[in-house]
Amino acid sequence: MTKVKNRVLVSMIILMIGILAACGETGAPEETNAKASGEKTEPVTIENMGRTIVFEEAPQRAVSLNQHATEIMLALGLEDSMVGTAYLDDDILPALKEAYEKVPVLSEQYPSQEVFLGAEPDFVYAGWKSAFADQALGSVEELEQLGIQAYTQASSNTNAPTMDDVFSDIQNIGRIFRVEEKAEALTREMQEKMDAIHSKVKDVEEPVRVFVYDSGEKEPFTAGQNFLNEMITLAGGENIFREIEKGWASASWEEVVKRDPEVIVIIDYGDTTLEQKKNFLLNHPALRGVTAIKEERFIVLPLSAAAEGVRGPIAIEELAKGFYPERFE
Repeated sequence: MTKVKNRVLVSMIILMIGILAACGETGAPEETNAKASGEKTEPVTIENMGRTIVFEEAPQRAVSLNQHATEIMLALGLEDSMVGTAYLDDDILPALKEAYEKVPVLSEQYPSQEVFLGAEPDFVYAGWKSAFADQALGSVEELEQLGIQAYTQASSNTNAPTMDDVFSDIQNIGRIFRVEEKAEALTREMQEKMDAIHSKVKDVEEPVRVFVYDSGEKEPFTAGQNFLNEMITLAGGENIFREIEKGWASASWEEVVKRDPEVIVIIDYGDTTLEQKKNFLLNHPALRGVTAIKEERFIVLPLSAAAEGVRGPIAIEELAKGFYPERFE
């Protein structure tokens, strides 16, 4: 399992170095100079989660919540416009670590309202709408009354999100911070990486059957029509529970056996270790006849790789290589 984790880490480093290098080759100096000189720009209007938000100027004191939102901010080079961040699921991407260390960490999970307001933010970007629950920061309407504008990652809070939905979020953040060229470069490089991977699996006649195991012993908690379902498809696979309309849902072991997955994707996070999850599956009496169990075909992804962010190409490559290793030799 250590070798698997190391391989994923190497893939992350290589892909993100390429993506960030492409961003650095765009017209970023003009964007940076405009911001530094205090040059006035036209107001930017964004539609987000049923709300119309007008940004008269780029935020100067942003807080990011949830890992995929934080990594999008850092991939766009916005660390100098950030006064806080919170709620990582995994280690930050190696290519973004230096930028991340420049940003104050407000909390391991959602910060209290007191801690959040103490950072004196003018903008908050959350990956999940749970950030704006009463027990977290409070509603976006309440924050707006305090002069704090809010953006929620739309692709993380919709049914059956696609990669285009993720790109839309990235481009919206680019518009809000007036770094549109960086956002275009980032999404273009991500698309090119995915196209290169997909080209190796697009002619597969019978997609490999895939079961996603998040957690659960009495019944499995698995992926339905969420972003991981999209990535499995782009990698040339077929999610055996793709008809479930919810993003994550409970299924039954009987259905897992009936659908006979050829590969199992384990989501590595939480108090249950990767080894414990794998051993549970391998020793489950009902699963002994399942192809993936007999052949011990497992792919491991961190929780952050299943979220709608810059890790999409990394996860798709890891999935495709696990589905069809012979096509990547």
